[in-house]
This record gives sequence, structure tokens and C-alpha cells, in this order.
Amino acid sequence: MSFFRYISFLALVVCGCLTLMASPHSSDDEPADSAPAHLRIVVGGDFMQHLPQVEAAYRADGSYDYSTSLQYVAPLFREADIAILNLETTLSVEGPYSGYPMFCSPVEVADAFVDMGVDLVALANNHCCDRFYGGIVETTQALDRRQLRRIGAYRSAWDYAQNGVQYFSEEGINLAFVNFTYGTNGIPIPKGAVVDLLDDDTMERVLSGVDFSRIDCLVAIVHWGNEYERRPNAEQLRIERFLRERGVDIIIGSHPHVVQRFEADATEGVTLYSLGNFVSNQQRRYCDGGLVATIDITKHGNELHYAAEVEPVWVRKEGYVVIPQSAADTLSMTAQERERYNLFISDTRHTLSSSR
Repeated sequence: MSFFRYISFLALVVCGCLTLMASPHSSDDEPADSAPAHLRIVVGGDFMQHLPQVEAAYRADGSYDYSTSLQYVAPLFREADIAILNLETTLSVEGPYSGYPMFCSPVEVADAFVDMGVDLVALANNHCCDRFYGGIVETTQALDRRQLRRIGAYRSAWDYAQNGVQYFSEEGINLAFVNFTYGTNGIPIPKGAVVDLLDDDTMERVLSGVDFSRIDCLVAIVHWGNEYERRPNAEQLRIERFLRERGVDIIIGSHPHVVQRFEADATEGVTLYSLGNFVSNQQRRYCDGGLVATIDITKHGNELHYAAEVEPVWVRKEGYVVIPQSAADTLSMTAQERERYNLFISDTRHTLSSSR
């Protein structure tokens, strides 16, 4: 694959969304009456569960309910052909539940994912080993029981062989997904478990094992960068080139907990450097929200064309309600909430309009 060709960024607010597109190149030998295939990926940032969030979801009957938190943003995911979230916590049936620095959350989080139509859960992040081997086992089993496909952390070599690369075939377009993390917060990967790390040797091995003969598009979900830095660093840019040179078409980034810019080319693909926080208890400036990205893939003959759009989502602390920009104007907010929301939107626009 050629080097990724970047286009100039233009941030537009259209129906409450920030959009980046490039005009696709048409194929002269494509039959005029051919019907192109179309697929939509919707992906959010870091789904975190600090302890106050767990407490807010607790109900009198002893259960946990996240429907209120996700009520406004869930429709965005239900419209997708493939919906993805980065789960930055472990899951447990009985707990004990905990927040930072070693996360463990109720399995009702997975129920919420089912309700909002999530198709793929990314697990390779710096908190995937927070509850050691048992945490990986319980998390992956909770997702399996709900028939949620997953990638990034595995309870055995056999599990890794089955799920290390996730293949999807939707709407006439075939994709493969891989998932890497820069590390696990110094916690050794438990014996018997597998987590794909973001080093050159591991990436080379995983990517060389992808069956390119059965796919049209390769997607890498990567946990990278420096926390709270609003620009991609030199290592992110290097890894982006590394992945591009080895056939990756779409790169979805997480970990900084703040929004970073994204880049798209109609024929070469999309890079989302950081989608920020999807939901969390991080309420300081730049951390109290993130982006939901929509990637549209159109297949004309053997050619794929890409378009990317992002919508800011802000977290209201009361109930930890995730509010997309398209819903925010119609919702009642206190003066303080509206001020914080407007600041987040202004900051996000500025970040997305920054040049490389």
C-alpha cells in the first residue's frame, strides 16, 4: 500500500456534526448500472467506569442500570452496521467493584452494550489486566455469554487463535479487525492469557497473519499516545505509518482521554488519533467528553471509498449522561452545565481544525 495521503482538514458543523470528507475517484470501467455496496462503522472512545459511575448505576433491587446514562447516544450506535467501543475496565458478576487505578465494573455494562447495538468490544488497553487473570476470564466470558464479539485480550492460546483477528462480512464488504495496546500499566500479562502489545514485532506478526485474500478493508484499534495531550505525538505518527505500510486502512485510536484530530482520504482510509472519553468521571476541561465517529465505506467494483464524520459527545455528571451534540440543544441544562458544554464544544472544534 502507498503511504497515506493526507488531505487538508476542514471542520464543518452540519446538523450538529463535524465532518471530514474527500471526493471519491470514480472508476471508468465500472458498469453504469452497478449498485455499490455500503457499510457504516460507528465507534466511540473510552468507556470508563470510575466508582461514582458504578454507584450512580446502582438500583434498589441490587442490579445496575446504565440505560439512563446512554439513552441519548444509543441511537447513533443502533444505526451502524458495525458498532465498536473500547471497554476500559474489567467486568465481574459479584465484584468487588472499583475505579481508578484498577477498574472492575458490573457485568450490566455488557448488557448496556447489547441494548445499544455494540457489535465489537475492544479490550487491549492499559487496564485490561487490572484484575489479573481472573479479570480477563470473567470479562471475556461475560461478553461471550451476551454474544458480543471482542478483540484484544484473551484467556488462553486457544481463545487467541479463535478471536485474535475478528472478521466481519456486512453489506457485501469484508473487514478484519486487530487490536493493540502500548502496555498494561506495569501489570504483567497473566500466565496463560494473551494481550497484543503495540510493539513492532507483535504488530508485524499479527498483521502478517491476517488473511488479506478474504477482506476488502483492515482496521486496527490502537491504544496509544500520551494521556491528556491534544496532539498526536511522534510515536503515534510513526506507528500510523508503520500500520499503513502493512495494509491497514482504518486506524481507531484511544487512551489520551482527550480528543485529537482525525484525518481521512477517500481512497486511502481514515485515522482517528484519539476519540477521547466516551463516558467517565473525568470532569476537568478537555476530558469531560469525546467523539463518536461514523465511517462510511462504499465499494465500487474492487475499489473502496471512505468518508468520516465525528460528533462530539459531552458527559453530564448528574447520572453520567452521554449527550451528543445533535441532542444537546433540545435538552434542559443548568447555566453551569451549559457553560461547560459550550466550552467542550469550542475546545473540540479548535482541536479538530488544527493543522498537522
